[in-house]
Amino acid sequence: MMDFSDQVVIVTGASRGIGRGIAEAFAKAGAKVACVATTQAGADQTAAAIGGRGYACDVSDAAAVEALIEAVIADLGVPSVLVNNAGITRDTLILRMKDEDWDRVIDVNLKGAFLMCRAVAKPMMKARYGRIINLSSVIGLGGGAGQANYAAAKAGVLGLTMSIAKELGSRNITCNAIAPGFIETDMTHDLPEDFRAQVEKTAPAGRLGTAEDIAPAVLFLASKEAAYITGQTLVVDGGLTL
Repeated sequence: MMDFSDQVVIVTGASRGIGRGIAEAFAKAGAKVACVATTQAGADQTAAAIGGRGYACDVSDAAAVEALIEAVIADLGVPSVLVNNAGITRDTLILRMKDEDWDRVIDVNLKGAFLMCRAVAKPMMKARYGRIINLSSVIGLGGGAGQANYAAAKAGVLGLTMSIAKELGSRNITCNAIAPGFIETDMTHDLPEDFRAQVEKTAPAGRLGTAEDIAPAVLFLASKEAAYITGQTLVVDGGLTL
């Protein structure tokens, strides 16, 4: 197992699903994990389970994000790793999509990642070390009917990732993206059975993924061993997009 002893790791969307799985994996690897969620109760629940520290934050709120990073530095130290996992869906066909459905998904999934990256950039640059991993999606690579807002946000995350990689690479800071396929989480719990069956039939792996499939990929990109990998997107989808 990769060693993250004494490293400070921030994971957004840590209360459940992929985010919780990532937080648990970092904790097992020795990291001091800042578990960020929309509610304090959600953040604290994961933090208590893994021996981390919980923080409530709306990642789409610039002032709240700046305050979050200040609190993490004061409590735990300068973050070595940021994992931008926080995300929501408000799926509907574009003819029915309301402005607020578009805006909220873009605000959380894309603007939130931008604000978090901007907030950690200065302390990471001073430390001359950092690893940023942004969670995108296969929907950001190929689109999805009824998901124009989500697809646009997740595609935007890929552009954000590449731009940050170019800006911060000279300071020993890497920025990469993970594009999960369909993962067993609360977000995919209500998938129609026929769609689920089609995914299982189409993906060479023959199943939906789990948070445990995503976490090792995140830890690798966050490791010192991945120092020469930046601006890349690692697709973890059981071969679904082949």
